[in-house]
Order: sequence, then structure tokens, then C-alpha cells
Amino acid sequence: MSKVRLGFIVNPIAGMGGAVGLKGTDGEAYNEALKRGAEPVAPRRALEFLNSISAVDFAIIVADGCMGLNVVVESRHRDRVVETIGPVPDRTSRNDTIRIAREMVGKIDLLVFVGGDGTARDIYEAVDTKIPVLGVPSGVKMFSAVFATTPRSAARVFEEFIRGGCVIVEREVLDIDEDAYRRGVLNVKLYGFLKIPVFGEMVQSSKTVFSSYNEEENKIGIAKFVIENLSRDTLLILGPGSTVKKIAELLSQPYTLMGFDAYYDGKVVGLDLSEKELFDLINRYNRKVLIVLSPIGGQGFILGRGNQQLSPRIIRIVGLNNILIVATRSKIRDLKTLRVDTGDSNLDREICRYVKVLVDYNEFITRKIVCD
Repeated sequence: MSKVRLGFIVNPIAGMGGAVGLKGTDGEAYNEALKRGAEPVAPRRALEFLNSISAVDFAIIVADGCMGLNVVVESRHRDRVVETIGPVPDRTSRNDTIRIAREMVGKIDLLVFVGGDGTARDIYEAVDTKIPVLGVPSGVKMFSAVFATTPRSAARVFEEFIRGGCVIVEREVLDIDEDAYRRGVLNVKLYGFLKIPVFGEMVQSSKTVFSSYNEEENKIGIAKFVIENLSRDTLLILGPGSTVKKIAELLSQPYTLMGFDAYYDGKVVGLDLSEKELFDLINRYNRKVLIVLSPIGGQGFILGRGNQQLSPRIIRIVGLNNILIVATRSKIRDLKTLRVDTGDSNLDREICRYVKVLVDYNEFITRKIVCD
């Protein structure tokens, strides 16, 4: 039996905008991310994926340089490389992803890419449904249903793919207008479908958007309860999403729909904050803080998707007891579990427990946070 041939492509700049509050790295946002001190995320996620693979009966065809080979040679599977595809420039673009992915078609059994929704779009343009594809999550926003839940999950799916234990299904490739997203406008567009190997609950669903009159009343009930039970000397930090930002609306304060905003004694003290700005602000207020988050509809992620400003060091100094999860009834009804992918596997395991979720005025339900 011949070895499974793994195609491997890394988008080296994917996810760099998250911690610095840019909500993506498309176009000129990459340059701005560098100005703000953003650091690469994808190589670390790629290495975690590779080092989590315990199987040995496979070969690797990989993009050259920073788009794959540099990471593979650092991994436990460096000796499995049978072909390198290039050239790869110092400053890569979507054209490089498309070109290399197209060259891999016919040579590989499964293409694994490391990136976000933008990278998924490029892979879709290159291979369509010709070969199975699996995404290792490393973007800022990942609304598409083509990603494993974590790099470790991606490794487990790949191992099952080798054993023939996966079901191949077509899943949605979704993306948004990043410029509109930064202005607080969420426009999700379906671009096409990729063939994805699915095993258990290791592959995430696409994001679901909810909106109705009853949904708005539900959000108001949640917001009123948070405001009425908040101590005046507590720094309130609101994460992304319309459910959470209803709190700011009831306070008659400005907010950024898709960013992190901070309030003290009912007044705004910071808008669209980066990871460093959040860290400094929390310490300035002596760490007496309440962070309010809402899971992504259809996926259940509360950390690691669209809110990378909330880094592991922030989560640790704030403490899990000072993070409040809120969700409307219609959203939580379809989420049997919640998920985290902070990029720190030890922290993920610490977080995995049963938590209360505020679903209306003074009404809570319990959900389990799961990790891989």
C-alpha cells in the first residue's frame, strides 16, 4: 500500500492582525499590523499541527520557504518531505497560494493549509472540489466550515484520513469584507465549497447569523441584567458581537461591533482595543474587571475566533471567574458545547469545564467547554 501524500501550505501572515485589533491581514492591513508590532501566528500553529501527528505512513509535498518548508524542517516529520514546490518570494501573496495549490493537484491525496477564511478562498480558487482539503485554523476570523477546531484536531483528522476513517463532505467557504468588518458591518458571503474530511466533531461548522424581533428583546434582557449587577468600581470589557454590544447601547455609550471596548462607571474608556492596550488597561484598574463574551453562532467558540486580542496572558491575570459568557436563546439552542482555541494548549485544558451562560434577564443555563 502506497503512502498517503500530504500537501502542505502555510499562509505566513495569517492571523497577524488579531492581537493588534485589525480583524484581518488582507491588503494594506498587513502593513498596518507590522507597524503595530504584530508577530507571526501561522508558523506556530503549523508546527503544532505537524508535531501532533503520531502517524508515520505518509509523505509530504510542501511549499518552499516561509510557506511551509521552514516549518516542516523544524518538526518531527522533516524526513518525510519528498518534494518542495516554489519559488516563494519573501513577501508572499494570494497568487503564490493559488499557484502552488494548483501545482499540487494530481500529486497529493489531501491538501492541508494553515490560514483563515481568505486563505480558504484562495485554495478554493485553485483546487475547487478536485481534491480533499483541510484547514488548520490560524486566521483572525474563520467563518468557513473547512477548518478543524484546533491544530491538534487537524492532526487527528489527518490520522483518521490515513486510516480511511473520515467521511468526505462538501463544506462552505465563507468570507467577509474586512474593511466593512472594521467598521462594524458584518457581511458574510458564500464563495463556494471544498471537499473536507470529517471525523467526529473535529471540524467546525460555518458561522450562523441570527436576527429577529424576539432576538432583540432577548439581547436587551441580557444587557439589563449585566448592567444592574455590575459594581461601579469594576472595569467592564465588552467583546465582539451584537449581543454583547447591546450593553453599550443601553449605557448610551459608543462601541465597535467587532472589537473590544472598555467602560468604567458607565463611561467609555477605550474603543477597539489591541491586546497590549487591554493588558495595560486591566493592570491600570488593578485587575478588577468583568469581560463579557458571546460564542460564535453555529460554531460555539468563545475564545480564539475573532477575539485574539484576549490573549492567554490576559485570560490568566483576569481569571475565568471574571469572564461572563452570554448568548441569546436561539443561538445557545443550537450549541450543545462551547469551544476554545487560545493557542495555548495548557490554558485550553484549564478552561475546559462546565460554565454558566446568561441567556436572558437573570436566567442561566449550563454548557460544557470542550477542548481537544
